Amino acid sequence: MENFSFVLPKVEKADQGKEKIIVTYKGKTRELVTHDYSEIYKIPGLYENLFYDTLACQSPKVVCGLLEDALGESNASPEELVALDIGAGNGMVGEELVDMGVDTVLGVDIIEEAADAAHRDRPGVYDAYYVEDLTDLPQKVKKEITRKKPNCMSIVAALGFDDIPPEAFAKGYNLIADDGWIAFNIKDEFLLKDHSSGFSRLIDHMEESGLMEICDRKHYQHRLCLDGTPLNYYAVIGKKQGRISDEVIAQVE
Repeated sequence: MENFSFVLPKVEKADQGKEKIIVTYKGKTRELVTHDYSEIYKIPGLYENLFYDTLACQSPKVVCGLLEDALGESNASPEELVALDIGAGNGMVGEELVDMGVDTVLGVDIIEEAADAAHRDRPGVYDAYYVEDLTDLPQKVKKEITRKKPNCMSIVAALGFDDIPPEAFAKGYNLIADDGWIAFNIKDEFLLKDHSSGFSRLIDHMEESGLMEICDRKHYQHRLCLDGTPLNYYAVIGKKQGRISDEVIAQVE
């Protein structure tokens, strides 16, 4: 693995997604924004070192742990799952799913560098990895995914912040088999009523209309911000009970 170093500038207040770090790699020093994933993924080990070792992110373990508990309570086996890991990044969630015993894991991410990093850092975790925009998924890819009959969707540390919008969440959800498992996390403020992101309206509608059965929900510390303050998220485990209509998707955008 290539050597790198980074410095976290001292700040009084840091906004998630706009935090900046100073990275030195291959003799060159430059400034990166923490959500500039395409650049971060190019540096082997930087993503893990920054977010997990330094900023104490625990979301893959928390979300996958809740999913594993829910499977156990339902007498369901991870070996029965075909998981669609959306916003798969460099494969940290996929690796957790494989360690749980999930039989098949499919990755989807809009960033080419994410796929490259997953193949580089965690070869063999994904049975297939698609670099696609779920809001404009080619029919060929959609048919290929549906032929694999995914019955579990995971989205961890990827919703909002111009990464995965409500429409992409809904389109991914609709690829999952009825009664399939849904495991995701989302920043707590995004679930405040009428939050501008649209996620609160979508998830409230899904729950109230019976489109998704909520099996478990946990409020926890996702990671630290650069100023040391905690970033709190909800982890949600559910089961798909119905398809999200195009009309509903249009209303929450």
